[in-house]
Amino acid sequence: MNLDRKGTITALKALNDQLGMSRNSCVEIVVCGGSALQALSLVDRTTRDVDILAFLSRDETNVPMFESAEPFPDYLQKAISTVARDFRLPNDWLNYGPTSLLSQGLPEGLMDRLETYKIGSHLIVHYISRFDQICFKMYAAINGGGERHLNDLYKLDPNDNELLIASRWCLTQDASDFFPLIVKDFLRKVGYPDVADRL
Repeated sequence: MNLDRKGTITALKALNDQLGMSRNSCVEIVVCGGSALQALSLVDRTTRDVDILAFLSRDETNVPMFESAEPFPDYLQKAISTVARDFRLPNDWLNYGPTSLLSQGLPEGLMDRLETYKIGSHLIVHYISRFDQICFKMYAAINGGGERHLNDLYKLDPNDNELLIASRWCLTQDASDFFPLIVKDFLRKVGYPDVADRL
């Protein structure tokens, strides 16, 4: 099965069903990347996987908080593997690759911009917003993530102010002295010299 929009929804519904066989409580995941672009109709393309940024949990007063998704608990890994087997997907079709961003600092206000979809009684998916995708896609493209990230960034069609804010966030992800020069050079190469000059 391909992870186009329909395929991704099918896989997530199957994951919900598997989780229902192993636990009573609901799992809440925060998703970024291609599957989030699909779900919010921001970019229409097949994705390779579903990227989990974090688990979303709540404290005793019901205040939401992010938790690292690494490592997956056994019950979730088992459910992921079963879905992979049933639909002939890669074993890492759902993975925690981006969760390291939690320790580096997320764009301010990301949690308030989440768009929430209840897949079923055992799985809720919170997709990051268009603006936060701009931040992540820009950072990935700067760090050699490949043309896919740059193409996604173009399709998100950020304005200069959005790119400026995203660029400033990117600068918080790398403390090296030369990184600001890399960010400015990237902006000029991809057609945003005015943003580079403002940074």
